[in-house]
Amino acid sequence: MSKKIYVGNLPFSATEQELRDLFSRHGSIDSVNVITDRETGRARGFAFVEMSEESAASDAIRALDGSDMGGRPLRVNEAQDRRGGGGGGGGGGGFRR
Repeated sequence: MSKKIYVGNLPFSATEQELRDLFSRHGSIDSVNVITDRETGRARGFAFVEMSEESAASDAIRALDGSDMGGRPLRVNEAQDRRGGGGGGGGGGGFRR
């Protein structure tokens, strides 16, 4: 069963190929998805890597969490399932007199 990994605090210049190279040292990669801004197309500083084997994913998390990429310490952990549609929760409290 594959395991999805969250990779945060990426340099904005990070590419899918760089992440594939970094994670493939620990096992087989199913997919790499660098998250980009819808409007600008620029990277948002995080990505998801899906690895074929749970043990390889666990090894990668242990080895790469806190490691340096482009001068930034990576945050690497198991991805959490998204629950519902995010969203801002609503109108902020203006103050009226």
